[in-house]
Amino acid sequence: MNFDYTADQLYLKGEVRRFLEDRCSLPLVRQALDPANVGPLASLWQEVVAQGWLGAAIPEAHGGLGLGHVELCAIFEELGRALAPVPFASTILFAEALLLAGSDEQKERYLAKVAAGEIVATVAIAEGPGPAVPATLSAGFVGGRLSGAKAPVTDGVQADVAIVLAESADGPSMVLVELDDKTVARSPLSVIDPTRPAAALTFDQTPGEVLGSPGNGKELARQILDRAAAFAAFEQIGGADHVLERTCAYALERRAFGRSLGANQAIKHKLADMYIKNQIARSNAYFAAWALGDGTESLVSAASAARIAGCEAYWLAAKESIQVFGGIGVTWEEDAHLFYRRAAHLSVMAGAPRYWRDRLATALIDQH
Repeated sequence: MNFDYTADQLYLKGEVRRFLEDRCSLPLVRQALDPANVGPLASLWQEVVAQGWLGAAIPEAHGGLGLGHVELCAIFEELGRALAPVPFASTILFAEALLLAGSDEQKERYLAKVAAGEIVATVAIAEGPGPAVPATLSAGFVGGRLSGAKAPVTDGVQADVAIVLAESADGPSMVLVELDDKTVARSPLSVIDPTRPAAALTFDQTPGEVLGSPGNGKELARQILDRAAAFAAFEQIGGADHVLERTCAYALERRAFGRSLGANQAIKHKLADMYIKNQIARSNAYFAAWALGDGTESLVSAASAARIAGCEAYWLAAKESIQVFGGIGVTWEEDAHLFYRRAAHLSVMAGAPRYWRDRLATALIDQH
């Protein structure tokens, strides 16, 4: 079975790369480190929206392109390569949750707006440090009203709507809420990667409605996280590959003690280790993309393996790149810290590797 991209998917991937190389340079990414630089970033987001990427996996009946998850993953890979500072992943996860469990009315209300870029959306599951899906929930949903707090919520500062995991009379449920309601308070959080901002959201009797079956919130949250793991894996291999390319180019260009830095065996070993980790991560990510589209029970184990391998590859690449660049690698002028920040962010969003190792082990035991 061939898990590689088809010719059409490679063409799409190439077009996405060309667009981002032209419109999302690393100097632009640097501007996202300052929350005050909203103008250029808002312009980039509108240009991304105009490409139609948000609707890649949304059915045509709901205003999308109806392509599929593999095409969507190809887009994620290029966004990760470019370190694109846009709320793409959060909004896509919201759409995936609607496709998984939304009623016809909820899909009709939101999916076309997502595909058209008319709203920014997010999913709020975490309640501080701890498991990706909290064992107990402080947020509560009673009588159609949501109260409590969620943090961190990626892109929570700018999101228009969210799906929130909260305790209800029927058990944990996923709740749809509009974030422009006056009962919602947002507090920006200090994060290692400001290009992917996060917020604490506080709800005080905020109107909402259940997504999917009442009491099925934790299972739905896990299904959403499986998709988040697959998408993040593609962001990670995109970023890790870009880091490896930059580091190889520098090692060949930089001369020390009369010869190329890359001629040193220790540097060769670092680059070889990065390449091997990247290839392992790519293999696992491709399998997860196939499992997404195939709809089989293998998604849990495939997404978990992709998540673990993606975290390891990007984290190794980001750290070793700084070592190869040497003294300049730890300075503000060199862009290595941008990839280091993104690698750190992606390694904890949607659950840290420990959570996914446990999830993978459980899935493998259940399969046998």
